[in-house]
Amino acid sequence: MGRKDIKALTFALCCLLVSCVKDKPQPASSIAPGSPHDVYVVCEGNFGNGDATLYLYDPVKKSVYGDLYTATNNQPLGDVFQSMTRVGANFFLCINNSNKVVVIDTTSRKTIATISIPTPRYMLQVSPTKAYVSSLYNNKVYIIDLQTYTVTGTIEFPNQNTEEMCGYNNTAIICTWDTACNTVFKVNTQTDKIEQAIKIAGYAPQSPLLDKEGTLWVLAGNQTEGKTATWTRLDTLTGEILASWQFPASADALKPVFNNTKDTLYFIEVNYYNGTANNGIYRMGITDVSLPAQAFVLAKQYQYFWALGIDPATGYAYVGDPKGFIQKGIVYIFRQDGTKTDSFNVGLGPGHFYFN
Repeated sequence: MGRKDIKALTFALCCLLVSCVKDKPQPASSIAPGSPHDVYVVCEGNFGNGDATLYLYDPVKKSVYGDLYTATNNQPLGDVFQSMTRVGANFFLCINNSNKVVVIDTTSRKTIATISIPTPRYMLQVSPTKAYVSSLYNNKVYIIDLQTYTVTGTIEFPNQNTEEMCGYNNTAIICTWDTACNTVFKVNTQTDKIEQAIKIAGYAPQSPLLDKEGTLWVLAGNQTEGKTATWTRLDTLTGEILASWQFPASADALKPVFNNTKDTLYFIEVNYYNGTANNGIYRMGITDVSLPAQAFVLAKQYQYFWALGIDPATGYAYVGDPKGFIQKGIVYIFRQDGTKTDSFNVGLGPGHFYFN
């Protein structure tokens, strides 16, 4: 749930006009054994349909296992699977429109607990016993106890739509994806208090990341609401803006990730209106002085990408194609030179990856 609900509908209608045959999913066992090489695929499903799924890919065996949660727990996962976080022997699954965080065992994948939280988006572990969960349409971050699986408090912000977070040295950097907001918030994770609001170059901050030098990068923007996407690079201690970049107005930039060495940023740019300009996977080094002019992986006409992850073991880029959210998606795997090495079918709306 979010920016896709309006713009992806437009794109989906276009896809329907040019696509007559749906891709057939590869056969997938319902239950997969645990492996140190597992790559989990968070498949959002379609908003309102309750068809979110969890897929798994074993890159060594090149095997795909589908809808693991339903097969193990004999019930559907819920509506809009937003993100997945590992804490110790558990996975925490944020199921956005079902207003819950589902806790499952990493080996058996059976449900351990369910935590009620309004429209949960992302989770950040901030201590051995505590985590934060952000919430769409809300000005709060929820504090959860990782041992009792209960909500123990909230942190309130002056803006709506708490979104992605990152942590360092007893501090959490928290974004509020609000078009009126041009700051990110520094929270003391020991006291759960806001200590500082740090100004960025754009509006609607959505994703904070730390590079190998400890410098903070913030991706902001909301194209649907007329807020141009921007990158801001900041001094983490002082909050000083070190550099900033503004994307073209047509570019909807989203879901940034670093490579394993944290010296190269990867992100998606989406063109929802059938063009190839500003549409694909892009990457830039942390010392680059301008945005990348060419895509690392160019999306084709009538295509856009919705998920991106970098395998820490191989450096390969995993890219999710949602097929306009009108049929099950596909994941493509690309080498560092941009050539495709593999692909496999997954559930509806691949949105995120988790690498074991």
